[in-house]
Amino acid sequence: MLTASLGTVGVWLAFVASVTGAVVIAVGLVRQRGTAAATAAATAAAPSVGTATVRSGGGPVALPGVLDGRLFAPVMLIGAVLATVAMEYALVTHDFSIVFVAENNSKVTPLLYSLTGLWSALAGSILLWGLILTILTAVFMWRYRRLVSDQVIRWTTLVLYVVTAFFFGMMVGPANPFVTTPDVTAGLGPNSLLQDNPLVAIHPPLLYIGFVGFTVPFAFAIGMLVTGRISDRWQIECRRWTLFSFTSLSVGIVLGAWWSYQVLGWGGFWGWDPVENAALLPWLCGTAYLHSVLVQERRGLMRVWNLSLSVATFALTILGTFLTRSGVIQSVHAFSESTLGPILISFFFLVVVVGFGLIAWRGDRLRSPGGIDAPLGREGAFLLNNLLFVGFAFVVLLGTLYPLLYEAVTQQQVNVGAPFFNTIAIPFGLTLLFLMAVAPALSWRKINGSVLWHRLSIPAWAGVLTVVLCVIFGRRGFAPLVGFGLGAFAAATALRALVLSVRATRGHHVGWWRGLVGRTNGGMVVHLGVIVLAMGVIAATAYRQQTELTLAQGQTVRYDGHTFEFVGLKTVTTPSKTSDEALVKVDGGTFTPATTNFGGSLATVGTPAIDSGAFGDVYLTFDQVGGLGTTSGGSIVSNLPAGSVVIGVVIEPLVAWLWTGGLLVGVGGLLALVPGTRRRATDPVSAPSAMVAGKGPAPEPGPVTRRGEEEQEGQVDERHGDLTPVGHGAAIESGAPSA
Repeated sequence: MLTASLGTVGVWLAFVASVTGAVVIAVGLVRQRGTAAATAAATAAAPSVGTATVRSGGGPVALPGVLDGRLFAPVMLIGAVLATVAMEYALVTHDFSIVFVAENNSKVTPLLYSLTGLWSALAGSILLWGLILTILTAVFMWRYRRLVSDQVIRWTTLVLYVVTAFFFGMMVGPANPFVTTPDVTAGLGPNSLLQDNPLVAIHPPLLYIGFVGFTVPFAFAIGMLVTGRISDRWQIECRRWTLFSFTSLSVGIVLGAWWSYQVLGWGGFWGWDPVENAALLPWLCGTAYLHSVLVQERRGLMRVWNLSLSVATFALTILGTFLTRSGVIQSVHAFSESTLGPILISFFFLVVVVGFGLIAWRGDRLRSPGGIDAPLGREGAFLLNNLLFVGFAFVVLLGTLYPLLYEAVTQQQVNVGAPFFNTIAIPFGLTLLFLMAVAPALSWRKINGSVLWHRLSIPAWAGVLTVVLCVIFGRRGFAPLVGFGLGAFAAATALRALVLSVRATRGHHVGWWRGLVGRTNGGMVVHLGVIVLAMGVIAATAYRQQTELTLAQGQTVRYDGHTFEFVGLKTVTTPSKTSDEALVKVDGGTFTPATTNFGGSLATVGTPAIDSGAFGDVYLTFDQVGGLGTTSGGSIVSNLPAGSVVIGVVIEPLVAWLWTGGLLVGVGGLLALVPGTRRRATDPVSAPSAMVAGKGPAPEPGPVTRRGEEEQEGQVDERHGDLTPVGHGAAIESGAPSA
C-alpha cells in the first residue's frame, strides 16, 4: 500500500502544480497587460521621463517573482517521475495490491515485460503520457528561460499547463492507476501479444513522444494567435518542435508495423486498422506543416495553413487518444472499454473550437503579403504537397470515423476496410513520389526550363532504367512499375542534392559532414528513407505469394523458388510460456514457427518464424498438426494424417526495405535538427521575399553560369534565424521575419 500511496502523492503533486501554475500565469498575464497599458499611458503623457520600453507587439515586461510560473514545471516533473517510479516498482515487485498491477502482471512475467506493463493498459498509458508531457514542459521552460516574460512564451506555457492539468486530472479521477484492492496474491499477466516481442519496449514510447510532442507547436500557435504576433521567428520554433515529434512518430509507426509483422502471424505490416490510422493522421498533418512552413519563412505565405495544421495535428492526437482509449472501436491495438470517451471527445472539440476560433479571429493579421508568383515553382509544389497530405488525411479520417457515425445514426454496422484505403493510397503514393522527384530541383519564384531539365535529366533516366530492369526480370503491373520508376527518379534527385551539398561544403573548406546536416539536407535523407520504405511496400504488396503447405515428417516441397522440409515437432517450456514448435528447414536453414501460451493465459497465439533477407522474406506460420487438432486458426486441411503439419508460407519481396527506410527517416530527422551552414545573404536563391521584409519588389537575380547555379543549389538551405536560438539574446519583433 505504501507504493500506491507514493504514486498517488506524485499524481496529485503534478495535478496541483499544473493547475496552480496555470492560475498563476493567468494572473501574471492580467497584471502584465495592466502594467504594459499603464507604462504606455505614462510614456505618452511624459515622453521625456522614464526608461521603460513596452513593445507594441506585446514584448517583455518584467513580472514580480513567482508570477512568471516557471517554478511549477519542475514540480510537475517531480510528481510525474514519482508516480512513474512507484508504478514501475510495483510492476517489478509484483505488488498485486494495486489493481493495475494485478490485471497486467504476474509472478512469471519477465522483467522486460514487467517494465513495459506501464503502457500495456489504459491507466498506465495515461501516466506515461503525463510523464512525457511534464518532461517536454520542463525542457520548454529551460530552453526559453530568458524569455519567461515574453507574452508568447507565457501564453504557450499556460496552454502546456492546462493540457498537463487535463491529463493528470483524468488520473486523479476515472483513470487512476493506483486503485488498490485487498487480498490479491496473483496477477493475470499482460496480454499475450504484449509479451511476445521486445519491440513493445520501443514502439509505444516513441509513438507517445511523437503524440505528446505536438502539444508544444499547438501551444505556440495559441500563444501567437492570442498575442497577435504571427512572426516567422516563432514559426521556426514551432518547426523545430514539430520536426522532433515527426521524427519520433515516424520511427514509432514503422516499428509498430514491424512489430505487427513479427507478432500477429498474418504476414502483413499495415492493415488500415482504426488505431493504425489514428497514428497516421497526425503524421500526415505534421508532414504537411514541415513543408509549408518553409514557404512562410521564405515568402511570408501560407500563414493560415501553418497555424491550422498546428492546431489540427494536436487535435488529431487527442482524437486518436479517444479512439484507442474509449472502447468505441474494436481493434487488436485498442484498450478495453473505459469511461474516458466523453471526457476525451469533449477536450477534442474544445481544442478545435478554441484553435480554429482564434484563427478566424486573427484573420486580418494572417493575410499574406503577396501571392504565389510561380505556380510551377517550388512554392507551388509545396502548395500541391499540402493539398495532397491534407486531402489524404481527410479521406483516412472519413474512412475511420464513417463506421462509427453510420452505426450511431442507423444502429447498423458497416465496415470500411483495406480495399477502400488502398484504392486511395495508390494514387496518393505515386503523386507523392513524383513531387519528391521534381520539387527539390525547382527554384523559388522563377523557373527556367533548361536549368530544370539539367537538374532532372539524370534522375529521370535513372527512373526509366529502373523500369526497364524490372520488366527484364519479369516484374509486371502498371502501378508497381510506375512506382519503382518514380522511386528511382526521386532517390536520384535526393542523392544529387546531397552530393552537391557535400561538394559545396568541401569547397568552402569545412567538413564534408556539414553537407549532410541541417534542415534541407536532413530532409533529403528523410526523403531517401521514405522512398526506400515505399519501394518495400510496393514490392511486398504487389508481388506477394502465399500458400499453405501440407508436409509429412521428412517430406520436402518446393514453392516459389524455395525448398521446405518438415523435420519434426518440439515443445519448449520456460517459466513464462510454453511453445509448440514445428521445425522447418527453408533452403537449408532451420526455422521454428510455433504456437505459444503465456503464463496462465487461456489464449494461445501464433508465433511466426521469418527467414529475412535483403531482397525478400519467407514468412512461416504453424497452422495445423494432424492428430492433435488445430494449433492456430481454423482447420485448413480435413483428415490431416497424424504427424503431418500445415505450414503457412508467405513470400514477400523487399520487406526489409521498410525497416531500413524507417531507420533512414529517423536518421534524417535527427540530421535536420542539427543547425546547418547558412547561405550568404547575397545568394539570390537564399534571400527572402522583399515583400516579406517590407522593402518592396526585389530585383531579379542576374544570370549565373551553370556551375555557379549548381554551387548555389548545393549550399545548405538554412536561414540565419535557424542558427540564433531564442533565449540566447535573439531579438523577436512583431511580424518581422528573422534576418
